Amino acid sequence: METVTGDESRQEVDSRRWWTLAVFAFIALEGATLQLQGAIIPVLREQFGTPEWQLGLVAPAGTIGFLLFVAVVGVVAGRLDTRRLLLVGIVGTGLGVFVMGLVPSFGFFLAALVVRGAFAGIGRGSDRPLLSHLYPHRRGRLFGYYDMMWAVGATLGPLGVAAALHLGDWRLAYYALGVSFVPVAALVWYLPSPSVEGGDDPLTLSEVRRVGRSPPVQVMAAGILFATGIEGGLFTWLTTYVEGRVAPSLVPLSLSVLLGAYVPGRFVAGSLSERFGYVPLAFGLGALCTAAGAYTFLFASGRSLLIGVFGIGLTLSGLYPTLLAYATGAAPEHSAPINALALVLSSCGIAGVPAVMGFVIDDAGVAPAMRLLFVPLCGLLLVTAVAWVRVGRSADA
Repeated sequence: METVTGDESRQEVDSRRWWTLAVFAFIALEGATLQLQGAIIPVLREQFGTPEWQLGLVAPAGTIGFLLFVAVVGVVAGRLDTRRLLLVGIVGTGLGVFVMGLVPSFGFFLAALVVRGAFAGIGRGSDRPLLSHLYPHRRGRLFGYYDMMWAVGATLGPLGVAAALHLGDWRLAYYALGVSFVPVAALVWYLPSPSVEGGDDPLTLSEVRRVGRSPPVQVMAAGILFATGIEGGLFTWLTTYVEGRVAPSLVPLSLSVLLGAYVPGRFVAGSLSERFGYVPLAFGLGALCTAAGAYTFLFASGRSLLIGVFGIGLTLSGLYPTLLAYATGAAPEHSAPINALALVLSSCGIAGVPAVMGFVIDDAGVAPAMRLLFVPLCGLLLVTAVAWVRVGRSADA
C-alpha cells in the first residue's frame, strides 16, 4: 500500500497508480498476443494450406518491425512525449491484432504481423522506462511485477485460442484480444501526462559511449543474452524433449508449466531484489536454475520432468527484470535506450540459441541439444559472479 510523503500529493500517488495499471494491462495483453502465435500455427496450416517453410516466417515477421521501432524509440526518447508514444503503441497494437483476425490469406497475416510488431515495439519501448521514472527507488520490484504481468498474459493467450476453436472460429481469439486494448487506450487517453522526476535525457553520441562502457550495462547485456538464449531454447524445443518421456497428454502441458512458473517466479524476484541486491539475486537465480536444469535434463523422467521444468521457469524468469533493473539504476536518465538494448539482445538470444540447437538435434538428437543449455547457464554464472566481486570491491572502497 502506497503512502503519501511530504513531497507528494494524493493526486500524484493516484496518477502513478493509474499509469501503473495501464502499463501492466498493456504488457499482459502483449504477452497474450505473442503466445497466440505458437498456438495458432496448426490452425493456419489447415486454414490456408500453408507449407511448413512459410509457417517458419511467423516468428521473424513479428520480430522485424518490433526490433526496428524499439530501437528507434530508444534513440528518440527524451525528445518525444512518453504519453503519446505509449498511446500510439497501444492503439496500433490493438488494431494490428484485430486485423490479424480479418486476413483472407497467410500473406496478409504476415503483413499484419509485421505492423502489429512495429506498434508493439513503440509501446514496449516506452512502457518500462515510464515505470523506471515513476518508481526510481523501487525499480527492481516494479520491473519484476511488470514481467510477471507479461507471464500472466502469455499463459492465458493459448487458452484464448482453445476457447475460440471450441466456439468454431479461430478468428474470435484475435477479435476479442484486439477489442481488449480499447479500455487500455481509453485510460491512457484520459490520464494526464505522468508526473515523473526527471525523465529520459536526449541521447547524444557521447552519452551512447558513456552508457555502453558502463559495467552494469555490460553485465546486463551479457546476462540477458545468455538468459534469453536459454528461454528461446526451452520455448522452441522443450515439447520435443519431453515427447516420449511423458504421457502424450502431458506433452503440450510442459510449456504451460514452464510459462506458469514465470508468474510466481517474477513476483518473488521483484520482491527480493530490494532485499538482496540485483547482482547477488541474479547469481542466486542462475545457480538455482542450473541445479533445476541438471535435475531435469540429467536425472528426471516421467512426470517428475514437469517438476524440474517448473523449477527452471521459477528461477529463470526473474533474471531478465533483475539484470535490466541493475543496468537502469546505473543510468536512469537513459532508461529507454537501455530498455531498447535489452529488448534487442533478448530477441537475438531467443532466436539464436534455438537455431544452434536445431543443428545439434539434427545431428545428435534432442537430449544433447538440451544439455547444450548449460553453456549459457555457465556464462551467466560467470558474468554475475565477476560483477558480484566487483560490486563488493566498490563497496569496500
